[in-house]
Amino acid sequence: MIDNNPAADEIRAFIERYEALEIEKKATTDAMKEVMAEAKGRGYDVKVLRKIVALRKRDRDDVAEEEAILELYKTALGMV
Repeated sequence: MIDNNPAADEIRAFIERYEALEIEKKATTDAMKEVMAEAKGRGYDVKVLRKIVALRKRDRDDVAEEEAILELYKTALGMV
């Protein structure tokens, strides 16, 4: 081990910060799973909830355009 090496100290600091973030990420992921498990326990469709979350992240115009194309294709296939 290298003593009094500023580069080693900096590398160690980066690694320790990254490891702390990994722990936070796992805790957040676990909390998200708990929320969806609670929703499922209350009778909600978790697959649909996740889709809504994904849609809310997207631009409204992009979503509207995709939905319009989907309807067009479904109509063309006699699915509506």
